Amino acid sequence: MSGNDGGPNRRASRSSGGGSRGAASRGWRDTRRDRSVSAARAVAYDVLEAVRTSDSYANLLLPARIERAGLEGADAGLATELTYGTLRRLGTWDAVIAEAAGRPTDRIDPPVLDLLRLGTHQLLATRVPTHAAVNETVALAHRVAPAAAGFVNAVLRQVSRTDADEWVRRLADAARDDTDRLAVTRSHPAWIVRALRAALEHEGRVGELDALLEADNVSPVVNLIALPGLGDAEPASLGAPDAYSPVGFTAEHPLALVAAHEGRVRVQDEGSQLAALALSRARPIEPGERWLDLCAGPGGKTALLAAEALAGGAVLVANELVPARAELVRRAIAAVPLDVHVRVGDGTELDPAELGAPDGFDRILLDAPCTGLGALRRRPEARWRKQPADVAELTAVQARLVDAAFAALAPGGILAYVTCSPHTAETHGTIAAALKRWGEAAEQLDTAAVVRGIAARPLDLGGDGRTVQLWPHRHGTDAMFIALVRRRRGAESVAERAAAAR
Repeated sequence: MSGNDGGPNRRASRSSGGGSRGAASRGWRDTRRDRSVSAARAVAYDVLEAVRTSDSYANLLLPARIERAGLEGADAGLATELTYGTLRRLGTWDAVIAEAAGRPTDRIDPPVLDLLRLGTHQLLATRVPTHAAVNETVALAHRVAPAAAGFVNAVLRQVSRTDADEWVRRLADAARDDTDRLAVTRSHPAWIVRALRAALEHEGRVGELDALLEADNVSPVVNLIALPGLGDAEPASLGAPDAYSPVGFTAEHPLALVAAHEGRVRVQDEGSQLAALALSRARPIEPGERWLDLCAGPGGKTALLAAEALAGGAVLVANELVPARAELVRRAIAAVPLDVHVRVGDGTELDPAELGAPDGFDRILLDAPCTGLGALRRRPEARWRKQPADVAELTAVQARLVDAAFAALAPGGILAYVTCSPHTAETHGTIAAALKRWGEAAEQLDTAAVVRGIAARPLDLGGDGRTVQLWPHRHGTDAMFIALVRRRRGAESVAERAAAAR
């Protein structure tokens, strides 16, 4: 079963009757030259293989593979659904495959297991006819693992004898407990199920757990943002306004719209938009304010902050540790006619005076490195890669960064601590520990009131108002966490401490 803490076994160490392990490791294949194999299925298989063997990210790899294979329209859509759908439902499909094959998945060669996952997804989660799902997958097996073609055919025919609802019922009946049941039927590692349950318990909404897990398995809407104040790019004139973000919208052909507006329109989740606006609109902007985006890459929130800073007469500095991501930040802000200095360096070793803010920054966004458990619908392979140990490592990084950010605030300055994870250790745990360290120098703001004041319509938020947790099942956004903290006036800033030390 896949409901264990680590999720499905992504790198099997043993095999039994599953075909040749090396047969599928040949890199990208020119599917246009092989008419016996569906090009869309071949692209999906190639991406699944790359995700498994090279730790690739499907959202980065798939568009290029689709283009190289010459897929368009329905074929491109099929490749996309097979790739993302298989990755999202991997835990459930592995449990189905294990029962249908009569052996655990770690006894099936990894390339063959990928074929079975692809075929099972077609059989149980798409409208592809049974004969096409089986025959096309077997044809693909003849090319990438020919010795296993008969095995693939037999297992998929066994899978096809039972419909999806009955398979889920069987798996649920065999589960050890409720966590295991949700893990296998909703395709999440058990440790993530427990973490999401704890996050909902913090709001008194644990009854929403099943809806949250299922929302992670649904393709997200492509949200767009029209950077405010930049000419004719206004949400109402470009598409259907988003439910909550005043600068967000959806449109029928999003990528064409992005290309046509040369950076003034961007793809950005509505939750990310609200996180940046929570800082820029927490209070009126005074001309000359100094702002800092401490962990800026890849630059989506930086671009929105730049547009807001331009409109209000503020100055923005962006910091990014990784040079390649810093370059992405520069590209993201290129459409905004504001001179934004992009620093490349460690955010914990930042001197505000060297960045033109000798008295500290008036506003700082810390979009902290995190597990990304709030974006599992968007990055489906992440749930199978993350481990519980990652949380401890990341919370230590978050603690160092949040202390550095608070130290860089001017008296009266506001810090927005943001994560794309609802894990309570990364959200309430990190901010509560920081507030304890900072003592009376810090004042936690009513973040919910700020975000509700920004939102275009009422937001259903849990908790006590001091923080905001957005949810895919409730708000249609990534699970963004936002906490606003102000350095009290009279509290010593980093500049004042430096002067005292001299």
